[in-house]
Amino acid sequence: MTHAHDPFVRVVKRTNIERSKVVLFRLTALVGALLAGALLVALLGYDPAQMYGDMVSGAIKGFIGVNKKGVLAFTNASQATIKIMTLLLVSALGLTMAFKMRFWNIGGEGQILVGAICSSYVAIQFGDTWPQWLILPAMFLAGCVGGGLYGLLPAIFKARWGTNETLFTLMLNYIALNFITYLQYQPSWQITGTSFPKIRDFADSTQLPGVLGVHIGWIIALLLAVLVYLYFAKTKQGYEITVVGESANTARYAGMNVTRIILRTMFISGAICGFAGFLQVSGADGTLTTDTAGGAGFTAITVAWLAGMNPLLMIVYSFFIAILERGSNRIQTTMGIPKSAADMLIGIILFFMLGVEFFINYRLVFRARHRKEEAAA
Repeated sequence: MTHAHDPFVRVVKRTNIERSKVVLFRLTALVGALLAGALLVALLGYDPAQMYGDMVSGAIKGFIGVNKKGVLAFTNASQATIKIMTLLLVSALGLTMAFKMRFWNIGGEGQILVGAICSSYVAIQFGDTWPQWLILPAMFLAGCVGGGLYGLLPAIFKARWGTNETLFTLMLNYIALNFITYLQYQPSWQITGTSFPKIRDFADSTQLPGVLGVHIGWIIALLLAVLVYLYFAKTKQGYEITVVGESANTARYAGMNVTRIILRTMFISGAICGFAGFLQVSGADGTLTTDTAGGAGFTAITVAWLAGMNPLLMIVYSFFIAILERGSNRIQTTMGIPKSAADMLIGIILFFMLGVEFFINYRLVFRARHRKEEAAA
């Protein structure tokens, strides 16, 4: 029975939806995003077709081929895209560990930076004396432990005093960022013989070996995505994370130690993000700067949600967003599109891609249709 004060539209959670409809919704969202982006660019006085063409060619032109040395490698355009993808993928995998149990870890940026700081400390102190076979594992271990402990900190406060993990992890980002600024003014970190606030480049022994022109981290990232998928799907610890995420009370009733699960998982979450920091300083940059994370800790949140917390789908979405980011840099150069407009374009596309998830999980029931459904019942 309906009443006059019934809402005009209600949001109803879908109990099930066919896979074909999910694909259709997402394709529709992608087309809508591209059309909306084209409209924005056209209103700014640029050619949408040229813009999208430049974005794609600037991100993956040629993709892979033979370089000047006659060696098979990614092209210059795709190398930059693969590096961005690697950072986003590893960061998203780390955040997903926390998101799966509904612990809103917004501190991926800080955990990446702390992992980078710890790895950089090892590189600065021992890079000139230790051999590569020893320095790289030490940097890796330092980065993972540093990021893990930084992720563990808000979990301890959450478990002990019930603090808000969203705000806590968010604030920790700025502490890590400003600590790097502090390190830039430390003589032991600066270029020898200068007081310029810049951390010096690391020794060659601290650099990860390359595969197809990109540091080996991109292969490790792909393997890590598979391992995280198996961790969730096949292990007891992964099952516990899922149960805690669905209902902490149910987990307690089943005899699970919820506090221990949260602490363990947040350490792993931070450690994976810290590993991303290690990849940046040892593979992509060769030094430590305030731009080491480059906002990847926040963008990785989008990757995780677009993929529905599926580690394997994150490979696809991290590559997609890497193309957008690299392509936006390209059109700023080739077409003179302002950075603000390029960022707005990316925002529009991601807005459509994220927004469609609402319609996949929920449906809108209007008052007239609601009455028909009741009459039919």
